[in-house]
Amino acid sequence: MKQKHIFLIALSVLLLAACQKQMNYKEYIVYDRDYITETFGNVGGFLTDIYNTMEYDFGNYSSGAMLSSASDESEYSVRGNGIEAFYNGGWSPANPKSSTWTNMYAGISTCNIFLSEMQGLDFAKLELNKDYPQQMFRYQNYQYEVRFMRAYFYFNLARQYGGVPLVKEGMSVEEINSISRSTSDEVFSFIISECTDIQNKIIKDYTDLGDMAIGTAEDGRADQLAVLALKAQAALYWASPLFNPGNDKERWHNAATYYKELVAACDARGKGLTAKYEDTWSTLNYTTAAITKEIVFARRVSGVNNNAESYNYPAGIEKAAATTDVDNIVGANCPTQNLVDAYDMLNGKGINEAGSGYDPNDPYANRDPRLALTVATNGSQWPTYSGAPLLQTYVGGTNGLPLAGATTTGYYLKKLLHGEIDLSANSKLKQNYHTYVLYRMGGIYLDYAEAVFQYLGSADATSGEFAESAATLASKTRERVGMPAFETGMSNDAFWTKYKNERMVELAFENHRFWDVRRWKEADKYFTNIVEMQITPDGDGFKYNRVNVSRQWNEKMYLFPIPQTEIMKNQNLTQNPGW
Repeated sequence: MKQKHIFLIALSVLLLAACQKQMNYKEYIVYDRDYITETFGNVGGFLTDIYNTMEYDFGNYSSGAMLSSASDESEYSVRGNGIEAFYNGGWSPANPKSSTWTNMYAGISTCNIFLSEMQGLDFAKLELNKDYPQQMFRYQNYQYEVRFMRAYFYFNLARQYGGVPLVKEGMSVEEINSISRSTSDEVFSFIISECTDIQNKIIKDYTDLGDMAIGTAEDGRADQLAVLALKAQAALYWASPLFNPGNDKERWHNAATYYKELVAACDARGKGLTAKYEDTWSTLNYTTAAITKEIVFARRVSGVNNNAESYNYPAGIEKAAATTDVDNIVGANCPTQNLVDAYDMLNGKGINEAGSGYDPNDPYANRDPRLALTVATNGSQWPTYSGAPLLQTYVGGTNGLPLAGATTTGYYLKKLLHGEIDLSANSKLKQNYHTYVLYRMGGIYLDYAEAVFQYLGSADATSGEFAESAATLASKTRERVGMPAFETGMSNDAFWTKYKNERMVELAFENHRFWDVRRWKEADKYFTNIVEMQITPDGDGFKYNRVNVSRQWNEKMYLFPIPQTEIMKNQNLTQNPGW
């Protein structure tokens, strides 16, 4: 749209979820361009609203359901949730199951407004203010933050729809409703070129601004590492089979190169893995240096809350607590047996490998420690607040079927939740801060490993350019929790299988699995069947019975349908194949 009069809108600037402690936010009612550009604060407030469009998923995807429940990570415990449309035939252009198209283009439009209407300001009336140089320094950096966010929005669109219209400047309604789709190659190229152009222009480190610092460091904003991370991730997706059907090796080379650049920059900043895996989603993961070292970029979610816990705490805990402030607690996103099976034994072998020592009658013993940190199993302590009883997820148990809303898989979710939160009516800790991590070192090492493996052609291969092998890089997250490193000499097929398991385990419920399986074009292998564990009492122990549940899959589902409402507006906007 042309931007002369579009500021006649009411714009609520919400608490930026990226990191509330580092930025102060107010609510603005924006009437026109002159008002916005009058002060540094108004311009900064306009920018803040752009950050609010960033993704997060603590159960907000569909009435408590996470996107994980549309993959093989979890199953939503209450039948009839909208998440089921992904696998029961209810998905269509008329029911596109996503607000991404609308939200991302709204964000892109705001970015374009900023870039066309809010550049070249001098705030002359404020020149005598003591902090004028610092405010101007921050203002001049805003354009690079905005370009990062616009590239980020396009990445979300591209991984979901493939090629989409590239809108790089303000356009009229008529122009918007006649623009054609660019190819996925063009969109990924744009993202990478934008990141390349701004990576040495954007603020490198908000905690090290010297004389340009103002108050508390605003390290919730996008910085150089965030730009490098987006650039590398976009290159990884572009190199993957879904978008690289000809397996152009140079795309894998580029991805590996960008990850090498990212890791080097992270090393220079003192980034690396935290000592404890569970610290990555703790309440301290934005304030404690020993933990923030792993976080490259994250979104804070609207102050203190208990949405994730009220969605995902075990059904039945309200009975133990007598009453709660949350009605109808359900188990929501219950981890599948598929996910549980991905966790190796402590000796590094998969549960089906010879010599693993796996006991189907004691299935959770001697497993990768991340299993107990991610999944709440029968007999375990969850939640962790004082007085919470041990879980009974077996049929007939306090937290098991046939209780309404109880787990259908035999498991409850622990990861991302804060077990010290007590939802009972008289508790002192009912809510806490939550941070949704977009880029962290654990995921970056695994991405880097994949790119190196696909480019060099084997798990142990190195080169003058890439000194660390894929096996070495992929072992870092395992070694952090005391698991054995990847063995040397693995066949490509064996490594690829083991790597995918490691990725599923390390990044569980971090919004990767749904997209990873798609970009690998392996959904027909993983998304057509999930396994539930039915646990029943048997004397002094339990019987563990696997129940297979079929799900629908069609080749067209690798990409989302473009909403029919958008197709109706624009006759030049073609639909994705099969929809």
